[in-house]
Amino acid sequence: MAVSSAFLGAKLETLIVSNSAAAVPPPSRSLSSAALNPCQIRVFCKPTRTRRALVERGRLAIRCEVASDVLVQTAGDVDQNVSDSRSTSLSALEQLKTSAVDRYTKERSSIVVIGLSIHTTPVEMREKLAIPEAEWPRAIAELCGLNHIEEAAVLSTCNRMEIYVVALSQHRGVKEVTEWMSKTSGIPVTEICEHRFLLYNKDATQHLFEVSAGLDSLVLGEGQILAQVKQVVKVGQGVTGFGRNISGLFKHAITVGKRVRTETNIASGAVSVSSAAVELALMKLPQSCHNSARMLVVGAGKMGKLVIKHLVAKGCTKMVVVNRTEERVSAIRDELKGVEIIYKPLSEMLTCAFEADVIFTSTASETLLFTKENVHDLPPVSHEVGGLRLFVDISVPRNVGACVADVENSRVYNVDDLKEVVAANKEDRIRKAMEAQEIIGEESKQFEAWRDSLETVPTIKKLRAYAERVRAAELEKCLSKMGDDISKKTKRAVDDLSRGIVNKLLHGPMQHLRCDGSDSRTLSETLENMHALNRMFSLETEISVLEQKIRAKVEQNQK
Repeated sequence: MAVSSAFLGAKLETLIVSNSAAAVPPPSRSLSSAALNPCQIRVFCKPTRTRRALVERGRLAIRCEVASDVLVQTAGDVDQNVSDSRSTSLSALEQLKTSAVDRYTKERSSIVVIGLSIHTTPVEMREKLAIPEAEWPRAIAELCGLNHIEEAAVLSTCNRMEIYVVALSQHRGVKEVTEWMSKTSGIPVTEICEHRFLLYNKDATQHLFEVSAGLDSLVLGEGQILAQVKQVVKVGQGVTGFGRNISGLFKHAITVGKRVRTETNIASGAVSVSSAAVELALMKLPQSCHNSARMLVVGAGKMGKLVIKHLVAKGCTKMVVVNRTEERVSAIRDELKGVEIIYKPLSEMLTCAFEADVIFTSTASETLLFTKENVHDLPPVSHEVGGLRLFVDISVPRNVGACVADVENSRVYNVDDLKEVVAANKEDRIRKAMEAQEIIGEESKQFEAWRDSLETVPTIKKLRAYAERVRAAELEKCLSKMGDDISKKTKRAVDDLSRGIVNKLLHGPMQHLRCDGSDSRTLSETLENMHALNRMFSLETEISVLEQKIRAKVEQNQK
């Protein structure tokens, strides 16, 4: 957690000086009364380990504590010269300021997810925040242009809008991303904060693994979300900002999604938004007319194709499909033999709606296809199908205006209404989810171990840089002693000799700093080796890699 040295200075100078001047501490003081040096005072602020529920409400609880070894000056120091006491106290203050800044610059970068999903956010807000797949690279570039964001990825679907980042500072990164979301969507920051959820590091990892496995979907085990996670990796390849941590996270999430579906029965039954939409429509229709109801599908993309397939699986043998072009409809018709699929262009959509009992919409249109005005003129449907025309809209942004529900004998359902479909078989879903959670737990540990193994990378770089500085300095001394009349060949030979010696000396330490994270024992030893080398060569006093990154990004953005 970044700590402001100015803040600490202002607040703690009073504390230290007042303690140094105090003759006897009040009887009610619960801290130790031993006579001790104020230089030993250590105060810090850190984020509490909150439950996921608290984090999801977007609040990071902060706990300011005095460490268990906090030491306070007391009566035993009364005889100490007041001026010396003040001087020592100010020295302690300067140390505290330095350590506060040092803790910030050495803060490990964090994986953070800032998300708004069907569980926390209404569709009206999600559709404003949605980012089309074609714009993901642009969004990644803009996010990585923020001062405290190093890597980024966007997962934008009909049920969720989630931004995954590697933040050089947690709270600064969250603030910058939230402001960026507000700027791109036009939604005030305060409103986004009301609905967003925030997860960090292990919680963020587990969340994405649950998403990929279909545990966070409206329909348990939904297969479409795994394909969407794969698409994030596909689009991100070669995009600056889709870096090692984020790409590694999403690739591991794909592995988790595949394993969960292979080892559990989570994908049985209705496992997609499209299948849930079909089941919802059939739930609203009288059972006697399931096979005779007139079906209209608007849009023949991935979602529309799945709607058609699920209708066929439920016994529907005839339907009308409206699409911009006939090519996709023809391909679906060829794939589904024995089913009458009638193609109509988008210009005839309202004409087709005149003759439809159930209308499914799943297009990428950013404007409404059905409004109160054009639906009002549609004729009533037969009482054999319940006397209601059903609009099942699974598009985000929506294709059917909410005002259509005000039209007599019309009912509108969107993705938020699919919850009704998944209300059945709760015990079975819980059992499957428990099996999946065991797998996710195992995979989360593996990913965290891999990420921990990356901690040694800065030490490797700093050790090699330290060795190179020593080599260059000693080489320069050697060449100056040899005089100006030595040949280029001799200079090159001496240079090669020095490089060879350094490389051979570094080979052993470097081998003991490399680990893939697959073996916890080896990882533990590797991290111990890293700390030992940092102490031996005073590498921690070097400017930290994190601070270098922050400075570079700030300078770049100021140009």
